[in-house]
Amino acid sequence: MLDAKDETPLLVPVLAALPVSVCMVILGLPAIGLQYAAAFRVLYFVACMAWIMPLALLQRALWRRRCGWLVMAPVLLAVSYAMSVLNNLLGQWLAIALGLETHYRWGSLLRGLDSCWLALVAFCACHAVGAYYLAYQRTQLRLAQATAAQRDAELRALRYQLNPHFLFNALNAVSALVAAHENRDANRMLGRVSDFLRATLAHDGRHEHALAEELALLEAYLEIEKVRLGARLRVSTRIGPDVLDAAVPYLLLQPLAENAIRHGIVPRQGGGQLDIGVTRVGEQLLVEVRNDGAAPAAPGGGGIGLPNVAERLRGMYGPMHRIDAGWRDDGRFHVQLALPLRAVEPLSPLSPVSA
Repeated sequence: MLDAKDETPLLVPVLAALPVSVCMVILGLPAIGLQYAAAFRVLYFVACMAWIMPLALLQRALWRRRCGWLVMAPVLLAVSYAMSVLNNLLGQWLAIALGLETHYRWGSLLRGLDSCWLALVAFCACHAVGAYYLAYQRTQLRLAQATAAQRDAELRALRYQLNPHFLFNALNAVSALVAAHENRDANRMLGRVSDFLRATLAHDGRHEHALAEELALLEAYLEIEKVRLGARLRVSTRIGPDVLDAAVPYLLLQPLAENAIRHGIVPRQGGGQLDIGVTRVGEQLLVEVRNDGAAPAAPGGGGIGLPNVAERLRGMYGPMHRIDAGWRDDGRFHVQLALPLRAVEPLSPLSPVSA
């Protein structure tokens, strides 16, 4: 907090002096019209304003030394009192210059200091309050930036977890095809894997993109699985007509589809059906993934896809999302996601373009 106060612009003392100066002007209004009272009021006002910057610099020097209030308060009170004494001395000088007095009255130099001294003390208080407020705002901003950076790093780490997981499974599938001497299918699958990885590497680094882009990635992934599984994999997609521009997390559907295929459909001798639907329900985007499978082999049981998606949604949307996964009465595994419906934000020119 003290370091942030050191960065407070010098405009703050000027702003802190405004309420003090306004009060002094109001208090001096009754003296307008009197012979010499207005001259004294103007002198005291100008003198007090002249002390503001030295007093502010002293206050900042004490902050830089990290002095506590037990040290700072006596120092500022003593210095502002000395300034008030000098103002009183200026008042006596003006009285002599105007012929109201013939000499300095040293015995009364310490009398009648309350108004000037209190004005300077009030300025110190206003300056401290303004500096503390700005320091607090800066600290809150830095905390918010640090929290956002931490959240961004966590989301990126979760996202980067998916590609090695996918690549490991894909290479195992290619190895199985090679071992079965199905070289043509192995080559086709390698080509599809290359296309999918190229698409992920070309991503602009945002955590969200349009549903249309996500569906293109999903299609590239499903082409890989169709090479491996052939007719054993049956896919049905149902996409609403007004949701293609909706914002969805990057790599949302692919890990869900991979979980459904790997843990639900592959273990079945005759393969199975994978149904994917995305529709609009009010102000929410409803994403549904359903697959055939055997109840003991839950899709999330041995993989990272569903837990990864759940963790990313929690970090991105908090309470604004809903996720429901489990076996239904129809004997199929259902994953249902409800996300806030919104358009994709345009990429800032300063945003990093990296995966």
